[in-house]
Amino acid sequence: MGRPQGSGAGLRQAEAIIVERYPQLLRLAYLVLPPDLDRHTRLLRAHRAVQHSLRAAGRRARQGGDPLAAVRAEVVRRAAGRRRGPFPPWVWGLRMWPTAEGLDQAARGLAGLSSYARAAHVLCRYDGLDEDAAAVVLAQAGAGDPGGEVQAALAAGTGPGPEEGAARDMGAGPRPGRETVLHPADVHTRPTDLLLRRTRIRATWGIAAVLLLAAGLTRAAVAGPDSGLPAAYAGAPAARAVLDPARLVRVPAQAWADTGRVDFTAWPARGPRTGDRSLLARALGTWAAPPSGTAVTVASTASAQPPGHPPQLLFAGDPRPGTAVVVFLDADRVVRYTEQGGRRGLDIARTDDANVTTAAAVTLTRDGGTARRLLAPWIATAGVRDLAAPATTARPLPIGPDGTVTTEFPREDAGRHGPDADASRGAGGGACGPRPVLEVASSPRIVEKHAFLLADRGGLLPVHLTYTPPAEGADAPPARQPREATGPAALARWAQEACALDAVDGRAVRAVNLWDFAVTELPETSGRAVWSCTRATHWTGQGDVRIRLRPPTGASLPVARAGSTAACGRFGQHVLATTLWRAPSGRTYQLAAGSREVTEINATGSLHSRTPGRNLAVPAPPAPAPPATLTATLRSGAAITALDSRGGGRD
Repeated sequence: MGRPQGSGAGLRQAEAIIVERYPQLLRLAYLVLPPDLDRHTRLLRAHRAVQHSLRAAGRRARQGGDPLAAVRAEVVRRAAGRRRGPFPPWVWGLRMWPTAEGLDQAARGLAGLSSYARAAHVLCRYDGLDEDAAAVVLAQAGAGDPGGEVQAALAAGTGPGPEEGAARDMGAGPRPGRETVLHPADVHTRPTDLLLRRTRIRATWGIAAVLLLAAGLTRAAVAGPDSGLPAAYAGAPAARAVLDPARLVRVPAQAWADTGRVDFTAWPARGPRTGDRSLLARALGTWAAPPSGTAVTVASTASAQPPGHPPQLLFAGDPRPGTAVVVFLDADRVVRYTEQGGRRGLDIARTDDANVTTAAAVTLTRDGGTARRLLAPWIATAGVRDLAAPATTARPLPIGPDGTVTTEFPREDAGRHGPDADASRGAGGGACGPRPVLEVASSPRIVEKHAFLLADRGGLLPVHLTYTPPAEGADAPPARQPREATGPAALARWAQEACALDAVDGRAVRAVNLWDFAVTELPETSGRAVWSCTRATHWTGQGDVRIRLRPPTGASLPVARAGSTAACGRFGQHVLATTLWRAPSGRTYQLAAGSREVTEINATGSLHSRTPGRNLAVPAPPAPAPPATLTATLRSGAAITALDSRGGGRD
């Protein structure tokens, strides 16, 4: 324990630590902050958390103890929400995000943990602290159960240990003396408006911010029938500039073919009304302050805040008679404005880390079973196929000159969006009727022979479907990334599991992967069954998984489900599942199977068994014996617990 120091000495010591370790402290704050923040806001709040920790950390340092621990604790305290200000810092004219590849994937992998458990992960995994030292920092930061938070990080597979897959994927390890470069101190920047940079903007911005808030609270009426600008903006030049149609960002038509970032930022402005100033002004004004009667739909965890800078224009036109639509891009969200029969609508969706597939289409209108979509400029061909009929070829769809296609899809509420949808509708493709999906192909100007599937699940953006085949045999190759679900094997498996899409909420989910992680020989020579994990990945990075067992005949059987989990994803590649299965003879068996790294399966409790390999099939204990507990040993020596029907997670 150090001696108490003078106030100046403690402050200087804290300042020296912050300056010396700024990138590491910034990473700590960035990964502790709430997972629902967009990258720009998260980065700015991380900087503020580190910089504003100076004085409090200085006070702690002069009271004695480890000054570095004091600084870390104050950063965690602020990032965890105990000392967060009401608004993020403002950066005029720029959007920023970290250059470090994998940092945001790491943030999404930690989304299911508490803020203090996320801090424990960073302190142990990246900063090299042991469990006790990490718990000390969390205690100073205000955690109610510091040891429990550290253990939660360990249990989630995010704690120290060089053999854990998440660390390998993120390019980090806890080896002393080796500092990982995975931090947000180096950033990319992109201009949002190149004209509003003069001193007068700084002078009026404070007024504009107040008026923006007032507009959002009072829902002020529009200034006139064609202006579209809320009355509260009349005296704020900076705010008026944000809502000026002339300042909208417009990308050149061929920019997508000459960029390394193929996402929504490469979309040009399309549609016959991109020059209609009145329509664009009404759309911007409605977004800033929706008038009474406006139907506003905001995707889960998305922000409904007005734009802080002129957004990018993606589309303006009349997809069908009597319906005007304007689509904007604002950082990590897409906003659709609709006018129909005197009514206005506003839909906001997240687009974090969108790419060539998840930024491939936007829904403009829906009318019964028909949808009109705007395709990305890099989409060369489009067609519609029935996912429940894998042998049927895709029916080509004409792409209009403005990049739109009309497709017939189920109504938004055709499928039941609930935890029991698949149980109530069956598991075979035909059991729940046709499942039309959009099959599109990218232009060879960006990638050769790249086709993929998009499913309409009721959201503004369609859901990307992928497939991961099983890795069989003792010499199975390393785990493969999900592949496009357009090959014969992928289509055949998706046809069998098509009803799983009924449980997917397209307003929150960006992609669904069907992973066949194991194949089991059923007892009594009943054939081979496939274990699959269907993971619906949200735009936030969180995922919901459903594990099913498909016997050689009949429908798939539900095994387990879990919500807000890393399981079956990039940071959860090790899976063990178990269920009870009744053979044709009437005898019940305990079945279990694991992913390719599983080397042994152990059963305890009402059933005692130790079976080498990736599969277990033994007679189940007679009822009313309690369920057995199953664990598996990985090649690394680590242990995982089985997901089963007792609640392998939460929805």
